[in-house]
Amino acid sequence: MAPAGSVRRRAISDGRSWYTYDGRVTRQVLEAEAGFVGPAAAVAPGSSAPRVLPERPINPPTTIERLRVAMPSDRLNGWIVTLIIGAIAFVIRVVNLGYPNKLVFDETYYAKDAYSLLKFGYERNWPSDANSKIITGDVDLMQDTAAFIVHPQLGKWLIAGGEYLFGMNSFGWRFASLVFGTLLIMVTIRLVRRVSRSTLIGGLAGILLTFDGLEFVMSRTALLDIFLAFFLVAAVACLTADRDWFRNRLARHLEQREIPDLGAHFGPALALRPWRIAAGICFGLALGSKWNALYPLAAFALLSLAWDVGARSLAGAGRRAKWAILRDGIPAFFTLVVVSLVVYVGTWASWLLTSGGYDRDWGAQNPEHATVKVLGAPLASLLHYQYDIWNFHTGDFINQAQHTYRADPAGWLIVARPIGIDAVNSIQPGTDGCVGPDNCIRVISGVGTPALWWVAVFALVAASILWIGGRDWRFGIPVVGVLSSWLPWFAFQSRPLFFFYAISIIPFSVMAIALCAGWILGDARAGDRRMVGAIVIGAFVALVAANFAYIYPILTDELLPYPQWLSRMWFRTWI
Repeated sequence: MAPAGSVRRRAISDGRSWYTYDGRVTRQVLEAEAGFVGPAAAVAPGSSAPRVLPERPINPPTTIERLRVAMPSDRLNGWIVTLIIGAIAFVIRVVNLGYPNKLVFDETYYAKDAYSLLKFGYERNWPSDANSKIITGDVDLMQDTAAFIVHPQLGKWLIAGGEYLFGMNSFGWRFASLVFGTLLIMVTIRLVRRVSRSTLIGGLAGILLTFDGLEFVMSRTALLDIFLAFFLVAAVACLTADRDWFRNRLARHLEQREIPDLGAHFGPALALRPWRIAAGICFGLALGSKWNALYPLAAFALLSLAWDVGARSLAGAGRRAKWAILRDGIPAFFTLVVVSLVVYVGTWASWLLTSGGYDRDWGAQNPEHATVKVLGAPLASLLHYQYDIWNFHTGDFINQAQHTYRADPAGWLIVARPIGIDAVNSIQPGTDGCVGPDNCIRVISGVGTPALWWVAVFALVAASILWIGGRDWRFGIPVVGVLSSWLPWFAFQSRPLFFFYAISIIPFSVMAIALCAGWILGDARAGDRRMVGAIVIGAFVALVAANFAYIYPILTDELLPYPQWLSRMWFRTWI
């Protein structure tokens, strides 16, 4: 079976419709490739003997038809599926969102920083007993001194939005994570639907991500990484839309000039590409959440440029297609890198517009410094602050630190060491609802749904083969997404690293599974193969949902007798 996008298609017996692997009718392909391959048997009227029809040649699709990108025709259904799955994910995650009513794990930094931003526009220090007072409603405790923070402000501003709406309480500081965790699922659906040209496959990706334990926990905890993951996937979705837009523009260029191809010419220079600009904005917002968005930005910028070379080659540019590295690459640098840098600086607007932030007066105190003369005091102060943050992340303090839940990135894809978000151990029988005879425990473990993550490893291997060996561009997106979000962490193993950083990996892993599932399903008229594939995929989805349900108590701080908790700790490294 040829993959979607190939010039080969299965012909339906009525001769009127041709289908891609996901069942979408492609009448454009019908018009381009009408005719049956080889002699076909037919029964002549009044005779039982078969009549051999003459062989009819296949007319290959034109360059314009190959450039044209046809999305699934069920646009309304696509949005309905996206909204329904998003609503289900939201409802599952919003239940008891404010429990436990305390600051858990690194919420102690980000929830309080967010409230400082809301009040003053920059982060202030808090007294050592602030956490215990905050849960009683005593929240206006901030000191007058500026706090040194080690991550950009955007994610904390989003957390502050929830605090503004619902107050400085556990529901308020977790609400933004809930919203963006849901949006992450929805944008993953849209990305996979566009790439696969199938609402079914996009919906499958959304369902799988809905039932991932790590995505669930990060959607209910006021940390920054869920915002990073959303903006990264949104940026990749924009770049994928840009690929389609660019090819359609090349096709329009050929149509308007009534030429079959570019005839070895480079073709039109299209510097202003709206989807690529949107991608630059999203990458800037991702950087404004956490710096590690820089690596996916670089990787996908190169992949997008490779798509440009491929598009111009398909359009008939010949050897001149390689000129896209410069003629498309330079505008791409501005629309991706420069735009993202400008957006990143914009995420520090409140720090720039106030005077009390950490390092804010550095420029005024160093007027003769070269950066002050070139950039001005405010921007030079911001640049110096970035330097201080970099020194923190690479300095002796962090490199010598130790942490109970330190997780080697080599084990992330197999969930070797989950993150403990919160724990109340040794709850005695007769207290907190524990009925005995065993002691009870309450935990929030940031653990990925094992059935999903383990299968994803094999799906990523298959995706690599289908991308490189099968030359199917679609499978390159999850491979590049996972590798660019994962491999850079191996350079920082001298410092404590944590499994929840892998939240940026799982949307692309799910994408790999969904695309492989589409490949398994095959053509809409594939008969027994499609039926068997549907049964296998349905069984897998059911397994992931059941696995999620089983680990649900350790994702939500539910009371568990110690033996029941231990039954969910499948490996010694999980304890």
